[in-house]
Amino acid sequence: MGTAINASNKEANGHLLSEKKVKVVFILGGPGSGKGTQCANIVQHFGFTHLSAGDLLRAEIKSGSENGTMIQNMIKEGKIVPAEVTIKLLQQAMQESGNDKFLIDGFPRDEANRAKFESMTGIEPEFVLFLDCPEEVMEKRLLNRNQGREDDNIDTIRKRFKVYVESSLPVIEYYNSKGKVRKIDAAKPVEEVFEDVKAVFIPLTEKAA
Repeated sequence: MGTAINASNKEANGHLLSEKKVKVVFILGGPGSGKGTQCANIVQHFGFTHLSAGDLLRAEIKSGSENGTMIQNMIKEGKIVPAEVTIKLLQQAMQESGNDKFLIDGFPRDEANRAKFESMTGIEPEFVLFLDCPEEVMEKRLLNRNQGREDDNIDTIRKRFKVYVESSLPVIEYYNSKGKVRKIDAAKPVEEVFEDVKAVFIPLTEKAA
């Protein structure tokens, strides 16, 4: 009986969001590809709400809730936080924001996340913004950006690249097969990258007008 109630709640949650004609854009790119910077520009210029899966998980941990403690323990044990947990946090943030246009950054991390997001929310992204950047450029940026941050040493950075390539690229390939990937050369200076990003977002906002 519990399962049926949970299932209908999930549907209600997802349905509510899709009823509102919510627009979602996934922002994907390796560590150091400039996702945060470009998201801030898109928010300012196009009025989207930026949701970072990592930030939502960290905020939940900080809140000291039962859910937060569970997430913290899983991270401590080196386990991956279940997609359902992250998706529920995203759904909650979307509903509380009052907006109907969202940039989701750092999610879906893999193919299973992607499938679960679509089945739980009933939302397919308008498109995926893929910030394509060579590893050597990302590496240089990360090493320059955060002197002394523990996960920005060279070995850790290379491990993060490996995880990103193995898990995120299949998601990009999936959406590419549906014609939904907008690939941007993210190795260029920030201002030039944003010019390319604007060209991708303008048609979406004009369609809504």
